[in-house]
Amino acid sequence: MGASSVPDTTMFSIRNRRAFTLIELLVVIAIIAILAAILFPVFARSRESAKRIACLTQARQLGMAATMYADDYDGGMAMSSNYAVPTTDPYRIWTAQVAPYIQNRGIFICPAADGKYGDTWTGRGELNIGMSDSTAYDPNGCIEGGVNPPGCEGWRSIVKVSYLREPARTALFADTPGGLLADKYRGYTFGPYNGIEHPTKKSLSPPLCSDRDLVRELSALPPNRLKPIICRHQATGRDEGFGNVLFADMHVKGYSAKSILAMDGGADIIWRFRERD
Repeated sequence: MGASSVPDTTMFSIRNRRAFTLIELLVVIAIIAILAAILFPVFARSRESAKRIACLTQARQLGMAATMYADDYDGGMAMSSNYAVPTTDPYRIWTAQVAPYIQNRGIFICPAADGKYGDTWTGRGELNIGMSDSTAYDPNGCIEGGVNPPGCEGWRSIVKVSYLREPARTALFADTPGGLLADKYRGYTFGPYNGIEHPTKKSLSPPLCSDRDLVRELSALPPNRLKPIICRHQATGRDEGFGNVLFADMHVKGYSAKSILAMDGGADIIWRFRERD
């Protein structure tokens, strides 16, 4: 018999393999673009949420360190600023006071924003978690129960834990904008006497607060009239962003800037705990 003539289908299948048309390619690209538009914001929000949780956890650790400090000093709280010592003394600011109770200096910096650890008077601007100025000590400073002007930065007594009437409502730490001292940033603290005042309950008067950088926006003011808090998480520029607040009972909670500014109509936080309404 002669050689069998089996048809060669290889070349036939190659010739008949259909390539993608331009329309099909455009459809695939459009589907990928739609999926990317849906998923990328989800991933971004997930990353932002993770950073917010990390900041919240770190604020709680700072609070625990402040509690240990108070335990070692007969209930005397750490001082955001200690104006009784010279500017060359590291213990002039709270970070140096509580640092012995914290092994990792990274705990002092919220990872959701640029910041830098500082435990000296010249390094206090770039911190981005601040302690309330209501804890500050100044032998020649403001008087409890007196008429204290905006910009009040220190008090004539060291506050004790027992002085706090409602620890679960009393704010000690909050997110702050950090930056260079020359640009008026004081990220190590926030000033409860610099914001809007409650008409009847002064203790509920909040600091300057926004989900925008108010140090930059209000740069015409002197530094002691600024010291805002910032609700940097999921910020929209319309005060809808959230900021973490650590309370004297060591619980941490996130609040929108709008809620904080609404005072007892919203967050209902005691900021000026030296006031006796």
